[in-house]
Amino acid sequence: CPTPSTVKFNDEKLPNPFQFNSGAPVRTVADWSCRRRQIASLIQGFEAGELPSKPPHVSATFTKTGNNAVLNITAGTNTKRISFAPTITFPNTTAPKGGWPLVIGYGGGSIPVPDGVAHLSYDNSAMAQQNDQSSRGVGLFFDLYGNITSSSMTAWVWGVSRIIDALEVTHAANVNTKKIAVTGCSRNGKGALMAGAFEERIALTIPQESGSGGDTCWRLSKFEQDSGSVVQEAVEIVQENVWFSTNFDNFVHNISVLPYDHHLLAALVAPRPMISYENTDFVWLSPLSGFGCMTAAHTVWEALGAEDKHGFVQIGGHAHCAFPSNLTAGLNAFFDKFLLDKEADTNIFSTNGVFNGLTWKPQDWITWKTPKLRLL
Repeated sequence: CPTPSTVKFNDEKLPNPFQFNSGAPVRTVADWSCRRRQIASLIQGFEAGELPSKPPHVSATFTKTGNNAVLNITAGTNTKRISFAPTITFPNTTAPKGGWPLVIGYGGGSIPVPDGVAHLSYDNSAMAQQNDQSSRGVGLFFDLYGNITSSSMTAWVWGVSRIIDALEVTHAANVNTKKIAVTGCSRNGKGALMAGAFEERIALTIPQESGSGGDTCWRLSKFEQDSGSVVQEAVEIVQENVWFSTNFDNFVHNISVLPYDHHLLAALVAPRPMISYENTDFVWLSPLSGFGCMTAAHTVWEALGAEDKHGFVQIGGHAHCAFPSNLTAGLNAFFDKFLLDKEADTNIFSTNGVFNGLTWKPQDWITWKTPKLRLL
């Protein structure tokens, strides 16, 4: 399964999830596993930067007072280590067999967490700063690894992985590490999606209003911008902050050379569960791009026979990062089915179709037919 970090490519349409870098078709579930590794390598090479593996030392101490706890994590090598201390709020009930399901909230998160699920507040900005361009290489992750190609979002993924490592060996926390969700909104929604894509131990991914660099596609956002909508697209985003590797600067003026787009970033989550939320009241978030991108990504869950594990909801009528109460039932359905082992209908995929006067035409962007991937 060759996984180069760059390949030659040029196509204005969305790249085919079911075609290897060589041009050969993806026909089986095993093929998809290989294709997934290719996509992950390409996203790191072109956009996200290097994601270091687990360091030789990861340890944790756990202190609980009432329903609140601190997980003090130390990670690094024999000669250089960093420490960080996320807080956990536990439900005021008896833990289920196997331990508590847990939501990791970037910056705390902004979705309602249902009863029976613990909540960990992750200070991702301390792991890798995201104030502006001056934030490049600033934060605990870079204190450990120095000047490498990693973007802030990749550094955040590394931090999430260390949290899970720590929870796996901290039995006093009584967290079920098979039932971990991740969420965040806006810039932190971008990060939550990246974490769900690259950390396969995450059981449920919930990006909220992540916009460009999250659950929208670069090509589609450029189409919106070129059509007169003022949206966040690649050329602007690399000047705004350090969410992406400096490698990405080389491609933002010619997006068609990217051998992936963010439908494939989302597809790295498949067939694990994911539901994302967008807000059409904010044109800056690229509303057509969000729906079109997730429509393209949905074909991968369909090919894997897991359509009910991928949801998308796009409405307006609320502030940025506010979570309207009329969406709570659908969100809870994903929590119920995939974290709490309850029966629930998770066939949720909808938009209000408010695209600033533009029209989503799938035939203009999706060139592939969705296969049914065989087990053998």
